[in-house]
Amino acid sequence: VSSLSAGVSYFTLGAYIDIGLLRYLCFIIIMLIYCLIICANVLLIVVICMNRSLHEPMYMFLCSLFVTEVLASSGLFPFLLVQILSDIHTVSVPLCFLQILCLYSYANMEFFTLAIMSYDRYLAICFPLQYNTLMTSKKVVILIATALVLAVLEVGVLISLSASLQLCGNIISKVYCDNFTIVRLACSDTSVNNIYGMTYMFTMILGLIILILYTYFRILRVCFSGSKETRQKALSTCTPHIASLLNFSFGCFFEIVQSRFDMSRTRLDMNSVPSVLRIVLSLYFVIIQPLLNPIMYGLQMSKIRNTCKILCCYKILTDACV
Repeated sequence: VSSLSAGVSYFTLGAYIDIGLLRYLCFIIIMLIYCLIICANVLLIVVICMNRSLHEPMYMFLCSLFVTEVLASSGLFPFLLVQILSDIHTVSVPLCFLQILCLYSYANMEFFTLAIMSYDRYLAICFPLQYNTLMTSKKVVILIATALVLAVLEVGVLISLSASLQLCGNIISKVYCDNFTIVRLACSDTSVNNIYGMTYMFTMILGLIILILYTYFRILRVCFSGSKETRQKALSTCTPHIASLLNFSFGCFFEIVQSRFDMSRTRLDMNSVPSVLRIVLSLYFVIIQPLLNPIMYGLQMSKIRNTCKILCCYKILTDACV
């Protein structure tokens, strides 16, 4: 970051709109969304950690997913809340790259975890007798740790390449920091950045999506060749995973297309509804996914649902006794 900050000390976020007193309404809405995300995900993390019957690979991977979403939300929402109330929308170079590290690592970790979960379901449904041998507690820890290291490492390389660029501007046409938008500000050669970015996108994102779809294709083949009970059990388990994958892929796909093809403008006006819509959709992957996952997995999986009911009943009884 030091070589970059020698030429640019801060970035200006050019996508914020002057909406007057409506900023306070936006602040309240964003705050409520943030509180809801934190409460829902932390609740399920506590439920999984407290209930020993949930200390199984599938639930451990879910716990990893919820922790990732809490960290990602904390890397974005406090920043948005400050910017909404501020009249000057600037961010220092180190803080900007820290936000990129949080958001990009979150996206990587989300895809990695979804891929691991699909592999876990593949083993559980296609090889039920060997499952406990194939998916041990040690393997669970190794998979989660490997996903975390790879996610952060890939983003670290991305940031180091961007930090060495000589910039000719400092206006980012978004409401948060974005790596590719920074690369587009460069007046030096960006071929290495572009090659790494495209390789990273196709090998990591597209590769993981293909792997996930392949595992679910194998799962569905086993399901439809089995009994009705087997099909229902498998489909009820896999439906949240598939819905989560499709939802997150849509959000990331739109964000990648928008960044790569410059669908936004530096200045937005109040009557430009499509531009406002693009801002909302650019935040889709880090707002809807952390909200959707706790609801889907909490309602769909009976063990989590029943544990939540027990905890709520215990809290009500405790309050009544007091």
